[in-house]
Amino acid sequence: MLKKVLIANRGEIAVRIIRACHEIGIQTVAVYSEADREALHTQLADEAICIGGARATDSYLNMTSILSAAVVTGAQAIHPGFGFLSENSIFATMCEEMNITFIGPKAETIDLMGNKSNARSAMIEANVPVIPGSRGYVISAEEAEKEANKLGYPVILKAASGGGGKGMRRVTEASQLHTLFSQAKAESQAAFGDDRMYIEKIISPARHIEVQILGDEFGNVIHLGERDCSLQRNHQKVLEESPSTFISDKTRQAMGETAVRAAKFVDYRNAGTIEFLVDAEENFYFMEMNTRIQVEHPVTEMATGIDIVKEQLQIASNLPLSIKQKDVEITGHTIECRINAENPANGFRPSSGTVDYLFLPSGGNGLRVESAMYCGYEIPPFYDSMIAKVITKGQDRQEAIAKMKRALHELVIEGVETNIIFQKAILNDDNFVYGNYDTDYLQTSFLPKWQP
Repeated sequence: MLKKVLIANRGEIAVRIIRACHEIGIQTVAVYSEADREALHTQLADEAICIGGARATDSYLNMTSILSAAVVTGAQAIHPGFGFLSENSIFATMCEEMNITFIGPKAETIDLMGNKSNARSAMIEANVPVIPGSRGYVISAEEAEKEANKLGYPVILKAASGGGGKGMRRVTEASQLHTLFSQAKAESQAAFGDDRMYIEKIISPARHIEVQILGDEFGNVIHLGERDCSLQRNHQKVLEESPSTFISDKTRQAMGETAVRAAKFVDYRNAGTIEFLVDAEENFYFMEMNTRIQVEHPVTEMATGIDIVKEQLQIASNLPLSIKQKDVEITGHTIECRINAENPANGFRPSSGTVDYLFLPSGGNGLRVESAMYCGYEIPPFYDSMIAKVITKGQDRQEAIAKMKRALHELVIEGVETNIIFQKAILNDDNFVYGNYDTDYLQTSFLPKWQP
């Protein structure tokens, strides 16, 4: 097993990884920006090193500083968490060249699956169903228009190197295409340094369902069931649950087997996620692969009882997976609500400032809170607005919802604006309670009627 791991991240995911390492006797190194000098992850780790200024480009995206910190502290491995450098093949290669273990897949796999257009081509070769769309990049608006005419509107323009909803534009009619194509290219260039685009047919109505996979160095690949991530605002996930209320056991099995086949085809190592869109008839289509641990991994951990971070550390230590496919079982029902520092009444504008008072819910089986907040903690304005995740598990979906309502009722965060009221409204919405929602529901049906 690894002896010392550097966590190249911040916030709740850094805290999560540090705790997992400590539970199995691994020493930890935290890195932090000037804005995070007093952050919880710096206090929990065995060692902490400042790697630069407040902005991510000066710190958490500074590969040289992070690798220098690993060398100085003697860290054998780097866990990138999610976001920042977690899907950066250059960083993974640099780690390998310096004989530092990158806790994630090989750089070649990140390159292949990180480019959404190339990933589509690979999945077609692997006999995995993909969303109808362009075979390769669309270079110009004129080329995109030809593809859109073949596919039929509505279509969606996507950044080949995209993620997090950036570089995406929904096109409902031909007159919009040229303008939206230019916007998407510009946004993609600004966000990813890559303006290459591809185009897909919009599957609507659809569910966004993803399958968690794990692969080790010995060719063992398993899946840990699915998460339904269909409740989204501006292509950003808001609430996730497992298992999905929408798909049948037959479809569930087929999706799991397909995800494993896809992972084996690209020789996948460590934790990853295969994301699918599922239409009204339960036909499912590959959308993308995330070559890292997901924000919503606690949903699967609660549903299966398997610690995904510890499995990552096991794999990175050149040890086989500790579980086999036959050992995986989803029990009960699990829900996760993302708590963001943002103001729903003001267009979900991000909020920063000092947490003057904090009470995290506790007590009772089937409740988990992941956060790096504490009373007096100053939430910086430089990073993602997510400040906590609340996860509940019940014997059935109704009990999981009831536990989540109770937990959010108890959760108190003063000093910054949060989306707690928004999450409460979703939990009390009849369509959510009865599982009648899809990827468009929040944006087109719920939000226009909701009064903060």
